[in-house]
Amino acid sequence: MTRLLLVPLDDAVVFPGMSVTLTVDTGGDEELVLLVPRHDKEFAGVGTVAKVADRVRLPGGARASVLEGLHRGIAGAASTLPDGRLFVEVEERPDPTGVPDGHTRQLEREYRAVVEEILELRGDDGRIGAFLRSITDAGSLADTSGYSPDLTFEQRVELLQTIDVAARLELALSFQRERLAELQVRKRIRDDVESGAEKQQRDYFLRKQMESIRKELGEDEASVVDEYRTKIAEAEMPEAVREQAEKELGRLERLGEQTAESSVIRTYLDWLIAVPWSKRSDERLDPVHAREVLGRDHAGLEDVKDRIVEYIAVKKLRVERGISEDKRSGAILTLIGPPGTGKTSIGESIARATGREFVRMSLGGVRDEAEIRGHRRTYIGALPGRLVRALRDAGTMNPVIMLDEVDKVGADWRGDPSSALLEVLDPAQNHSFRDHYLDVELDLSQVLFIATANVADTIPGPLLDRMEVIRFDGYTTSEKVAIARGYLWPRQLERNGLRPEETEISDDLLQTIVTEYTREAGVRSLERELGTLLRKTATKIASEEASAPVVLDLGQIRAGLGRQRFFQESAIRTAVPGVATGLAVTGAGGEVLFVEATAMPGKPNLTLTGQLGDVMKESAQIALSYVRGHADELHVERSRFEDEAFHVHVPAGAIPKDGPSAGVTMVTAFTSLLTGRPVRHTVGMTGEVTLQGRVLPIGGVKQKVLAAHAAGLTEVVLPERNRGDVDEVPEEVRDAMRFDFAMTIDEVLAVALEPAALESAVQP
Repeated sequence: MTRLLLVPLDDAVVFPGMSVTLTVDTGGDEELVLLVPRHDKEFAGVGTVAKVADRVRLPGGARASVLEGLHRGIAGAASTLPDGRLFVEVEERPDPTGVPDGHTRQLEREYRAVVEEILELRGDDGRIGAFLRSITDAGSLADTSGYSPDLTFEQRVELLQTIDVAARLELALSFQRERLAELQVRKRIRDDVESGAEKQQRDYFLRKQMESIRKELGEDEASVVDEYRTKIAEAEMPEAVREQAEKELGRLERLGEQTAESSVIRTYLDWLIAVPWSKRSDERLDPVHAREVLGRDHAGLEDVKDRIVEYIAVKKLRVERGISEDKRSGAILTLIGPPGTGKTSIGESIARATGREFVRMSLGGVRDEAEIRGHRRTYIGALPGRLVRALRDAGTMNPVIMLDEVDKVGADWRGDPSSALLEVLDPAQNHSFRDHYLDVELDLSQVLFIATANVADTIPGPLLDRMEVIRFDGYTTSEKVAIARGYLWPRQLERNGLRPEETEISDDLLQTIVTEYTREAGVRSLERELGTLLRKTATKIASEEASAPVVLDLGQIRAGLGRQRFFQESAIRTAVPGVATGLAVTGAGGEVLFVEATAMPGKPNLTLTGQLGDVMKESAQIALSYVRGHADELHVERSRFEDEAFHVHVPAGAIPKDGPSAGVTMVTAFTSLLTGRPVRHTVGMTGEVTLQGRVLPIGGVKQKVLAAHAAGLTEVVLPERNRGDVDEVPEEVRDAMRFDFAMTIDEVLAVALEPAALESAVQP
């Protein structure tokens, strides 16, 4: 250990090998001092042992010392002399001498190569490179990084405090690599800018030469402007739109082709010209033909077909009788129903029936209002909205535009697209729709808008108010068989490369597939199952395992589709008290839900499982309160509510369930549990209940009844005020089922519970 005078260096670092002159008086006759970096009064742990080469007096009387860095030293204990000077114990750590190992030699080579690249990029005149090559000591080579003006104070201190030579070389190498990467990026940017400027100059001279050549040839230099002027005249735009187009064309003519704004103006003019302002499809206003086309493409859906035929008939009478076109008479049809019921495909049929063009706009997941209204031209990359693009694609101003999945439109910080649709779908406003990009009025009143949705609940109320709703509630079993025979089977034969005479299937087997392998409102899964069968048949014919015609039987269906997937399980599920069969509507159509209730000894409590929504949770609480409040009338011991906890579960817990139609089912399940009377396995029920026991009306009657029929139920309990909704149910289903209408929960229980168990449940 050596005792040396400490000389602090504020925000500065001196490395071994450096020679500096500092305005400090080393005093006495000290030959060695320790130079320690200091920042915010904090000393580094390692300094540089320096030799006092000379002491000089500066003008004005100040003293300075010339110091030469020798090697590193680790500062230890400190002591202060009476004259105020600070001495520290120093462990001197000179770099080792001798031949370095292979790893150190490799680091030296890499360091020299990186620094030479840096010097080349910075335009070194060769002096620094020669100085670098003259250094043979590895430690001194690493310390040369300390000369770089690009290193921060913290990086220099880190380099000084690295005692090990190999580690110091690695650290210096990493610093220089960062600097090299930065210089390379700067050079690339500078080269790109220079090449861009050269290209602009070259393009400028070429354009000038082109102008001179055109003048020599006698050609008009404003041919681009004339071309746009001709297109604007041919587009037959409305007067206001034509004035806007000519105004922008004048700006283009004044600015010239060389300006950056010219491309923006040309893009805008291209979009104005692309809109088919004067083009109309020749409508075929023939109700009989429309009925034939719709009937040929789709089975059932009579409500939709009737509405389209009515629209065509009214339009035909207005044209024949010379009644002026009413811009506020546009039809906004909204087809709401489960997937696979033909909502989207019927739009194409409507277009064929009316002779119009068809364009589909999928709105699922759209969250930006600009997707509907377009972006304002002040934004970079602005474009018109989807409606303008749909008109351009259609090529006419009176197409059929299908707004698909309108119930899945979202909203976030970019706006609410559903609010923008209000103007589009309002017949009182859409004759003057204004796109933000075009900024001119568009007449959408001649467009036949057809929107589709799975559920109406997620469509905003103001938007739904502007729509004429037609519900697709699903198909009966016989309708599915008819669709499979007339539509799905021929289509799948063609898709799988089969001829109609090469395979056969009976209607009974089609019905087996419908009832045992699908349970959906639509026919999408049914078509997939038929495709699976026909692919396996095609494989057998192609591999010569079977010869045509192949007649499918039950065994081949089981082999192709696997075991039966759906069963009539209501008799098994409701055999014990506490289980009731409810009916619900989801985005996939009608569903049969089994509500299970059980009791167990313990503190009074109600547990709800099955991923129920807030509405169904409230229904369960209301149901328990009703049963508890009417325990005497229902022949239930009141002590059970004091000594038992109740649990209500709706199976298929991975599927969220909610809706205001499970009240009567919950009451029936609790009553069945507490009286010991099982629920009749043929009965399904739906309806909301109040605390007074009144049964309230619900929606989705047709879908629920179809689901009950598909599940094998033969009797449905409905609220009295839904009596008229039964008329919407297909006649074959009405004939096969019995309907009971209830005003109070007592009427529901009288129908739903097994009467045979009543006597044993009544208390003596």
